[in-house]
Amino acid sequence: MATNANKDQKRKTRAARRAAEEAAAKARAEQAAKERKQQTIIGAIVVAVVVVLVAVAGIAIWRSHVASQNSGDNLSVDQAYAKLQEVKDKPSTADEKGGILVSQSGVGKKVDGAPTVQVYMDFMCSGCGNFERASGETLEKMVLAGQINLELHPMSFGDTWSTDKYSTRAANMLLSITEQDQDPEHILGFIRNMYADDFQPAENSGVKTSDDQMKKQATKAGVSQKVADASVTDKYTKWLDAINVYNPKRSELFNVSGTYKGQMTTPTVLINGKYWDMNELTTAGMTSKEGLITSLGLTDAQVGVEGQMPSIGASGKPVSVTTGK
Repeated sequence: MATNANKDQKRKTRAARRAAEEAAAKARAEQAAKERKQQTIIGAIVVAVVVVLVAVAGIAIWRSHVASQNSGDNLSVDQAYAKLQEVKDKPSTADEKGGILVSQSGVGKKVDGAPTVQVYMDFMCSGCGNFERASGETLEKMVLAGQINLELHPMSFGDTWSTDKYSTRAANMLLSITEQDQDPEHILGFIRNMYADDFQPAENSGVKTSDDQMKKQATKAGVSQKVADASVTDKYTKWLDAINVYNPKRSELFNVSGTYKGQMTTPTVLINGKYWDMNELTTAGMTSKEGLITSLGLTDAQVGVEGQMPSIGASGKPVSVTTGK
C-alpha cells in the first residue's frame, strides 16, 4: 500500500511540475510576443521620425544659405537700391532690380499671358544646386514651350565658401553670356551644367575651378567658343556686390516660415511676384518639381506642351501645395 501511495505521489508531483513548466513556458512566450510587439512599434516610430527628419533636413539644406549684407548693414533698402543704381558697369540684360528675363522668345522678351517665375541663386550654394537638379529641367521645358517667363537673379555672396571667388566668376559669366547669346536653351543649359552634381564645387571644400573648366560648361550648352572666352570677366563684380547688399534687405524676399523667417536665403523663388514657400513642400510631401507644377496650375502631362498655359496666368497667386487653393 505504501509503495502504491508513493508512486501516486510521484506521478502527481511530476504532473504538477510539468504543469508548472508549461505555465512558465506559456508566460515566457506571451512576454516575448509582447516585447516583439513593443519593439515593432518602437521601430516604426523610429523609422517615421527618421523619415521626417530626413525630409526636414532636405529642405533645410535648401534654405540654409543666408544672404550676407556685407558692409551695407547700416543701409536701408532704399539706400541699398540707390547704391545699386549708381554702379557704372551694369549688365544690359538686367532690370533695375537685377532680374534677367528669359523666355521662349529670348532675353528680355516676355510671353504675354504667362506667369513669371523669379529664381534668386548663387552658383556656390549647395541648396541652389539641389533645386536646379530637381527642378531645372522642368523649368526649362516650360520656358521653351512658352508656358512661363523665367527671371534669373544671380548673386555672389557664396564667395565666402570658396577660395577662388567661384560665385563671382560664375555669375559674371552668366551675365556676360546673356548679353551675347539670346538663345534660352544655351543660357539655361549653362546654368544646368554649372550646377551638375559632378561639377559644382562643395562649399568650403577648397576645390579650385579654372576658367577653362567653366568655359567648357558653356560650350557644352551650345554657347560659342568666342562668347565663352569673352564671358570670363570681372566687369560686373561691383554690380554683384551691390546686389548682395540690396536683395537681403527686400522684405518680399524674406522667408515667411521656418528657421530663417524674416531673412533672405537662397534659393528664393517668387511666382508672379509672390513668395513661394518651399517649407510647405515637406508638409505636402512633394518635391520642388512637383510643387512648382502644382503652384503654377499645371499637370505633369501638360509640362512642356505648347499652348497648355498655367491656370494662374500672368498675375494670379501660386496655388498652395497644402490646400490646393
